Amino acid sequence: MADVIFDKQDQLDKITSALLPGEKIEAVFDLKGTGTGFLGITNLRIIVYDQAFLQKMKAVVSVPYLRVLAVAAEDSNSILAGRGFFSSSKIHIITTHSEYAFEFRGADKAHIAHDLVLGHIVGK
Repeated sequence: MADVIFDKQDQLDKITSALLPGEKIEAVFDLKGTGTGFLGITNLRIIVYDQAFLQKMKAVVSVPYLRVLAVAAEDSNSILAGRGFFSSSKIHIITTHSEYAFEFRGADKAHIAHDLVLGHIVGK
């Protein structure tokens, strides 16, 4: 667990409690926006806890890497805020079912998440 990147301990704890045998957490990022929740990245899947993902209820949703077709990192820096805590970044994940966008707190987190997910979908 020493190598895990995370924003909030309670979010890391929630992902830890949902792990499958042999599954390892790589990162847990706090999300920004409506229905805020968090996104977990493990060696087996992407785990999303967010009300906006299922629109009517907060839920833990698992997306296996076999269902991920593409991942894109969008970086939007404010001229006033620059890069850092007050900046934000987005990741877009396209699955066999739909496309999802997640906005992170902090400018570099989407790039980190992108690289972790991409490593799994292209087979490292």
